This record gives sequence, structure tokens and C-alpha cells, in this order.
Amino acid sequence: MRTATVTTPTHMVITPMATDMGTTNLLALLWLASPALPVGGFSYSEGLEAAIEHGFVHDEHSAGDWLIDQLHLSQARGDMALMAHAIPAWQNHDTAKLQALAEWVMMTRESAEMRLQTEQMGRSLLDWLRNQQSTSRESLAFCAQLPPSYPLVMSLALSLSRPALADALQAYAFGWSENMTQAAIKTVPIGQNAGQRILARLATAIPDAVAEAMALPEQAIQAFTPRLAILSARHETQYSRLFRS
Repeated sequence: MRTATVTTPTHMVITPMATDMGTTNLLALLWLASPALPVGGFSYSEGLEAAIEHGFVHDEHSAGDWLIDQLHLSQARGDMALMAHAIPAWQNHDTAKLQALAEWVMMTRESAEMRLQTEQMGRSLLDWLRNQQSTSRESLAFCAQLPPSYPLVMSLALSLSRPALADALQAYAFGWSENMTQAAIKTVPIGQNAGQRILARLATAIPDAVAEAMALPEQAIQAFTPRLAILSARHETQYSRLFRS
């Protein structure tokens, strides 16, 4: 009776699985949109906590309406529109435009809390980029010379894998939406399922917000949300609060 002989190779070459550029870009965008990104976004409600204190937000529906309005009136016309210009400016090394955009961010933070948030998150994201070792020294050095702001540093991070501009802005908007939904869950308060319904509303609205942001010329970028600015200023002296803004 014959027995089978199993030959075990003494040397095996393992070839890493090929990863196409699309997959690499997607993973980079998912990483930057993740709430686990160590920039401290979870500690800010961006005026939502004050809106709850003053009765403008009090349940799932009003929380969803508030965040949809903030997405379109504040993010799409302001920071997202700025990023639509900043991302290609980083890719093209347009330092003059980046300097002008950085100054615009700092001039349009309408309360001390808003300024604190953009500076702290900007510095934290810049530290994260240094640790990743995927950004050129020249870009990091120039970014460090700019007024520290989260939109400008996030634009640099998003520009690195050269994704489609709409994809980059959608990733940013979804990360913002997740943080704000978590703030609503904690402060309204609402349940996890209600939070998922709000996030679904925001996800549906994001493509239009991105299109709006990309359509704005640089001269039309705006920051005009007076109620949000007033609530942010009131939050600075709010007696009981969970968030830094």
C-alpha cells in the first residue's frame, strides 16, 4: 500500500496583497473622519449645548433640524467652502492663498470658544500629522507658521492622498456630523436609535452641502450665523455644561 508523501517547502515567499490607489484613498479618508482621531472634537458641541439650555433644541426632531441648519448655513458656506479652496492650494503649494484663508478663519471665529476650538483642534491635528511621518517637512513647517486653525490643517491632511475633492469634503462633513450627533445624544438627551436617525438625516443632506461648498468662489465664503454666535458667547458663562463650546 502506497502512502502519500507531503512535501513542505523550506522557503516560501509571501507577496503582500496589492492595494489600489482608490482603496488607499478611502482608508485615509475614513481615518480622518473617525471620531477616534485624537484632536478633541468630542469635547465641543459648537453651541448645541447652549441651544438646549435656551430651549431651541429639546428633542430628536429639533436636534436634527438644528444640525441640518448648521450643516448648510455654517459648515457648507464657511469652513467646507474654505476647504474646497484650501485642499487644492496645499496640493499646488499656493502659499499666498493658504495664508489668506488662514487669516479668514481666525477673523470669523465669533466667540472666544469658537477661537479656542479651532486653535486647539488645529494644533492637535498638526501634532498627529507629524507623528504619521507622511507629510513633507516643508508643508509641516509652513502650516506651523500659519495661525493655528482646524480647517487649514484638516485641508492639508485631506490633500495628502489626493482624493476627489467631493470625497474629501464628504469625509470631513460626516466626521463633523458624527461628533455633533454624539453631542446631541449626551445633552438633549436622546437615545442611540434617535441619534442614528439624526445621523441618517445628516448623511442624506451632506451631498447637497458639499455641492454648495464647492460652488462658492473664494470671495463668497461667508460666516454669518448670528444666533449661533450669540449662543456660543452665552455658553462661555453657562453655569452647568458638559462641553467646552
